[in-house]
Amino acid sequence: MKKLVLFSVLIFVFFGCKTEQKKSSEKQEKQQNKFAIIIHGGAGTILKKNLSPEKEAAYIAKLTEAINVGHEILKNGGTSLDAVEKTIHIMENSPLFNAGKGAVFTNDETNEMDASIMTGKDLNAGAVAGVKNIKNPISAARKVMTNSNHVLLSGAGASVFAKEQGLEIVDPSYFYTENRMKSLQRVKEREANKTATKKTAFYDADIKNSKFGTVGCVALDKNGNITAGTSTGGMTNKRWNRIGDSPIIGAGTYANNATCGVSSTGWGEYFIRGMVAHDISAQMEYKKVSLQEAAQDVIQNKLTKLGGTGGIIAIDKNGNMVFEFNTAGMYRASKNEKGELSVKIYKE
Repeated sequence: MKKLVLFSVLIFVFFGCKTEQKKSSEKQEKQQNKFAIIIHGGAGTILKKNLSPEKEAAYIAKLTEAINVGHEILKNGGTSLDAVEKTIHIMENSPLFNAGKGAVFTNDETNEMDASIMTGKDLNAGAVAGVKNIKNPISAARKVMTNSNHVLLSGAGASVFAKEQGLEIVDPSYFYTENRMKSLQRVKEREANKTATKKTAFYDADIKNSKFGTVGCVALDKNGNITAGTSTGGMTNKRWNRIGDSPIIGAGTYANNATCGVSSTGWGEYFIRGMVAHDISAQMEYKKVSLQEAAQDVIQNKLTKLGGTGGIIAIDKNGNMVFEFNTAGMYRASKNEKGELSVKIYKE
């Protein structure tokens, strides 16, 4: 008799848990936005005391301009792929961000840019790395995805491909900006003042206290398709053709219609090691957690424990949008189907 009672209790608990899981799942399945768009312009030690009112206004204006371009495409029934590409163009063409026109300088005083894009409906992706003369690297990444059998092209070969695809090729001098050159010189001067034995430690500290100006965009269109894209100039004073997470699918960019789309910004080596963008999607798929829960665990727990700094933007299949970062600030904006715009810079 006792065994029968115990068995009945176990059955009750089992089905009770199943019911709760189902309710939780149904709650997560609720459609929040039929279409939505979210962007970032980099994360890092971004403090209000270090930004003049004029500079702050300039960032807010450019983020607003960029997201409005993509939102208009989505509102008119356009694809998330077009929305992401055109939105990132605005940021790539601005010297405010570390991508395209505003790309930082390498140790050799050149600009080496990376970009990637991915569509969630078919898990197709394209990327370029270490390119020096493609005006809009995000467009080159799209061409790799749609017009080649490859995912990632690099260096001179990527530039040849981009030219063959009719993309705008510019003289490398196009990417020169005085403030980026001054930033490089400051970093070099600080390095020169350190002894050889302390250089590595200093370099690590300098990275942790810097801004990661990578730009990114994730969009959900009216057809339920998610696209994510990321573009960057990399890290100031980088050497040896260093490549970070931005062109690495699963680290800097990931999209899957079954879960979410993610674009990363931060210390790329750690995002690669943690496969940050894909990890968020995987947690949603296998652990059945919400986008917010997955993003918070990956950024605030797993990435932080590794020693990595930065953040992500993401949209799930139901239009829920998330910003998650472990730095002092992140240039960011979002806009939902109602046209409600949010533009922020600092941690709140």
